[in-house]
Amino acid sequence: MDTSRLLRTTGTVIAAAGLLLSGCTSGGSGTPRASASSGGASEAPSAAPTAVPAALRPYYDQKLSWRECGVPGFDCTTLKVPLDYENPGGGDIDIAVARRKATDPAKRLGSLVVNPGGPGGSGIGYLQAYAGIGYPAPVRAAYDMVSFDPRGVDRSSPVECLNGPAMDKYTQVDQTPDTPAEQALLVAAFKEFAGACRTHSQRILPHVSTVDAARDMDVLRAALGDEKLNYVGASYGTFLGATYADLFPGRTGRLVLDGAMDPSRPAIDLNRDQTEGFETAFRAFAADCAKQTDCPLGRGTPEQVAERLKEFFRKVDAQPVPTTDRSRAALGESLATTGVIAALYDENAWPQLREALEAAINGDGDGLLALADSYYERGQDGKYANLMSANAAVNCLDQPPAFAGPEAVEKALPSFAKASPVFGAGLAWASLNCAYWPEKATGTARALHAKGAPPIVVVGTTRDPATPYKWAQALAGQLDSGVLLTYDGDGHTAYGRGSACIDSAINQYLLEGTAPKDQKKC
Repeated sequence: MDTSRLLRTTGTVIAAAGLLLSGCTSGGSGTPRASASSGGASEAPSAAPTAVPAALRPYYDQKLSWRECGVPGFDCTTLKVPLDYENPGGGDIDIAVARRKATDPAKRLGSLVVNPGGPGGSGIGYLQAYAGIGYPAPVRAAYDMVSFDPRGVDRSSPVECLNGPAMDKYTQVDQTPDTPAEQALLVAAFKEFAGACRTHSQRILPHVSTVDAARDMDVLRAALGDEKLNYVGASYGTFLGATYADLFPGRTGRLVLDGAMDPSRPAIDLNRDQTEGFETAFRAFAADCAKQTDCPLGRGTPEQVAERLKEFFRKVDAQPVPTTDRSRAALGESLATTGVIAALYDENAWPQLREALEAAINGDGDGLLALADSYYERGQDGKYANLMSANAAVNCLDQPPAFAGPEAVEKALPSFAKASPVFGAGLAWASLNCAYWPEKATGTARALHAKGAPPIVVVGTTRDPATPYKWAQALAGQLDSGVLLTYDGDGHTAYGRGSACIDSAINQYLLEGTAPKDQKKC
């Protein structure tokens, strides 16, 4: 989450974690945050060969050339990896990498690679804005802090789809269609988005799966001179880290997977689980809001507060709220919903959400629009980061689509509405986007075991909106050496968010190699 964009906590872009799955709006992909129809992994052996294949040896043996890159204290380089690991002679792509050296070289333990999630979140942006300066000082003293933009993301052969004005239109498409005509418009929007991705990114589009990114991390590990990969991944970054450990258990070092995903769940179940997660987070917000004198949704039970929010969404659907942004139409239901969801990632944003809702109810949509823009990484110049494009591209490769068409969504609507009376319908329809993706999925849902890996710390937050706590429980149980660390609290992810108990347990693991006791609670 980005302090310069209203909502940064651990440094993970809101959308990164938020777009893991359905994405919450027409821009979503299957959390982010990947993101969705997300969640699975390509079929892969549980252990990689000890020797690097001869065709990949030039990549593993490359020497990195570091240079200054405009942010004091950081340097950058470019890593070359094969476009297609099944055909290493078929051409290269460049992976952008950044580093901040250990502040105490005498205590240096090696490199610590960090990933903010998404899929589609910029690792370099995360490193320079947060991890490289905001991680606990003892960790930064002992490790070179390293991150990279995964293939298809930002500086690394980015997936490109719609331009700014077209994205503005796309994010405003009605995500809760009430008529066949509105359904047709939503389907047309998904098709237009997918077609634009194919037109502008045909070369990279088949090669941005999580397995591809995990293989890139092993090349990066070797190029950094590390025998084993030490890693902290947040949200979708937990799936990337678990995939790496499953592919390369013998090269796995100290892994922290914070805000974990469950790779064994099919896309429709992941999307429905995440829908339930947002409902849990909203109920926590509603209970708090009802205690505040400035709650725009009034007093009462969470159910009563939720009903008033639903009524607000219905009114906005019928009559959008004006904003001062003359380049766009007024704030409709889709963007209003996205704005609310964006604020649920971090309980510190609840006062801002109350203020934005109060203004919108009184005819000023600027506050909710700003929250939605932060979620989508839309700049004031009207340009979007490629988060939404990369998010869809990765998720739609990682698992088959949650739904084959509108009829399947309609059948699932009752179960999504049960999961969240407030957000269920929108998140169900958002899960349709991968049905029209131009590339067939290469992965599928399956458990990851990482047999032979050392202890892997899996962190779950009990009221996490984007990665429900039960996912952390599931991943820790799947991994042969998984250790579950629980934070009883609100918000998305736990490390670096104010819990001394969580931070000290993770710091000890990263610095000394001592994992916390399994099932430890904070």
